[in-house]
Amino acid sequence: MSEAAYPPPIQFSVRLTPPDLDPWVPGNCGVSGFLTRESGRAGPHVALVSLIHGNEYAGAIVLDTLLRKDFRPLRGQLTFGFANLAAFARFDPKQPAASRYVDEDLNRVWDEAVLEGPRRSCELDRAREMRRIFDTVDFLLDLHSMLWPSEPLILCNTTEKARTLALAIAEPSLVVVDPGHATGRRLIDYARFRNSDAAAVANLVEAGQHWQQQTVTITFAAVAKFLRTIGLAAIDDPILPPPPAQPKQPRLAEVTAHVVALTDAFRFVEPFEGGRIVPHEGTLIAWDGETEIRTPYDNCLLVMPSLLPRRGHTAVRLARFVSP
Repeated sequence: MSEAAYPPPIQFSVRLTPPDLDPWVPGNCGVSGFLTRESGRAGPHVALVSLIHGNEYAGAIVLDTLLRKDFRPLRGQLTFGFANLAAFARFDPKQPAASRYVDEDLNRVWDEAVLEGPRRSCELDRAREMRRIFDTVDFLLDLHSMLWPSEPLILCNTTEKARTLALAIAEPSLVVVDPGHATGRRLIDYARFRNSDAAAVANLVEAGQHWQQQTVTITFAAVAKFLRTIGLAAIDDPILPPPPAQPKQPRLAEVTAHVVALTDAFRFVEPFEGGRIVPHEGTLIAWDGETEIRTPYDNCLLVMPSLLPRRGHTAVRLARFVSP
């Protein structure tokens, strides 16, 4: 069912103008919305992907900027991707949450059985089209933002290669290892990226709240660090933002539980922001109907709490800090 049926009962501020992506829609590599720039030198195939969700266009602004400034990789090839163009085309600032997808969440369809099965939807058809690109990628960064206020972070799957890449980027500096959703596989969980025996690796950046200029700034910094870490950009590249003078030390947390709303009466005891650390085990953080939700350990990290969760959807992820 479309997210348009569940608009949040509050008004969100839209402070970003959607980018004009018309020049990039035709693409140049056989998939609409995907453009590849070649370096002419040996190296990896790297992908930057935006608009997996049609209303999360901070990443698209960054990619549009790089393309218009004719950014070229130092080695290998770099693919810029605008994923859910159909949902993005429906964006309306008066109902900004209603264009996350058309038929279903594009970030829950990356299971081989689903991709190769008979079911059809706008997002599944698009995933099958994009798959030919992702089957050739060595490194991928998936660019997202968040509906509710939260500390920016990098999400990675449970493979060691994904964790290693995320800690090497560490921009944002909070790295969260998350096994994924019961409702479907994310792009970073696609077979090539979750297989520990394969070299291909993907991370996901949650750069901040939707439709805020600061989220674009954080996304651009993450992209710059990713490209420099992989060796596709120089430290002093004038198109990219400069590295921070004093980089933050990475913090690593592992998700131990997804709290799923089992009723329509799920409510937090206060409007928690993502990144909040609850110091004591057993602290009451929410009610799900008449059921108490309490922290399972000391210094519990609340990852991306959804303050108005729908029944059957994740309300918050609980994570424990570990040594990086």
